[in-house]
Amino acid sequence: MTQRLHLVFGGELVDPTKSAFKNVDDIHIVGIFPNYQSAYDAWRAEAQRTVDNAHMRYFIAHLHRLRDEEAEASSTEELG
Repeated sequence: MTQRLHLVFGGELVDPTKSAFKNVDDIHIVGIFPNYQSAYDAWRAEAQRTVDNAHMRYFIAHLHRLRDEEAEASSTEELG
């Protein structure tokens, strides 16, 4: 069974019209979620919590899209 993991993270942006973080060390990792709906719910909660700060943004990263299970592993993956 394929897992469809999603990462929810966010932080303060340099410019609210771009997606560059002001300080990468301050990125808030909300968590990794097993499906889009639970990731969306977490994203929405954080976005609503920080709605008064125009520079704060939260994102959903589709981790399952970063990995192709059919592709041969890289040499660094084989070390683990």
